[in-house]
Amino acid sequence: MKFKIDENLPVELADLLQSAGYDAMTVNQQKLSGEKDPIILEICQQEGRVLVTLDLDFADIRTYPPHLSL
Repeated sequence: MKFKIDENLPVELADLLQSAGYDAMTVNQQKLSGEKDPIILEICQQEGRVLVTLDLDFADIRTYPPHLSL
């Protein structure tokens, strides 16, 4: 499973996931800090990554319907 760790979480989370055998990158590693949410989501979809975030904007299913997040 592949993960992308958002900038509002510690980068050490990516290290923990990697040590457990997962493919994990941070938003910071790709120089995407401060990028708008739709861009982050698009990149995660292109890469096949699950976004791990505390950003509650992604919880709005009117903006980010679950069927579009696949």
